[in-house]
Amino acid sequence: MMPKAVFWDMDGTLVDSEPLHEAALMAAMRNVGLVPPDDLHERVLGVAAWPVYEMMRDEFGLDLPFDDWIVRKYEHYLPLVESLKPRPGAIEIFNELRARGIQQAVVSNSDRMIVDANLSMVGLIYPGMKTISRNDVREGKPHAEPFLRAAYLADVDPTHAVAIDDSWPGAMAGLAAGMKTIFWPEKPMEGPPGAIVINSADQLRAELGL
Repeated sequence: MMPKAVFWDMDGTLVDSEPLHEAALMAAMRNVGLVPPDDLHERVLGVAAWPVYEMMRDEFGLDLPFDDWIVRKYEHYLPLVESLKPRPGAIEIFNELRARGIQQAVVSNSDRMIVDANLSMVGLIYPGMKTISRNDVREGKPHAEPFLRAAYLADVDPTHAVAIDDSWPGAMAGLAAGMKTIFWPEKPMEGPPGAIVINSADQLRAELGL
């Protein structure tokens, strides 16, 4: 049975942008004289810009205001968007759900400018499309607010919706919102307790009743 609404994370779930974010972050760090740690990817996956900045400041000695820092990161990121690719199978499922009249939204911890740039690059943009960026909520993932905002905009009870995310913070946000939560990581791993773990687009289709 298909859900009444499906809410998608963007980075790593709909689009394969996590490598771009990591490359931009590493370049920005080196640009200000910081050395990226070996486990940078694991530490920042699914984490919003402000907590990442706090880590840079508190652990690595970043000596820049947040606004200056994020501009530097995005200066490195935006030129990379031209190489952005969809995650295999994800946008096809999104479009099939849309054709069936299922409510959907993109729920991201990224800033609005990144959400718009990424979705435009992969052609996932149309009138009336619902997108929630980090700029649209007070608390980002793993807080429930982003997914609850999506449910509000879709006029759907959260318990009748599905949240899909590739990161622990995102999956935790879906669970906190009371939604059926599908954890679709980039590589096989355990998910947060209560999340449904999948490892392929075919498994996602099955979980969505397609």
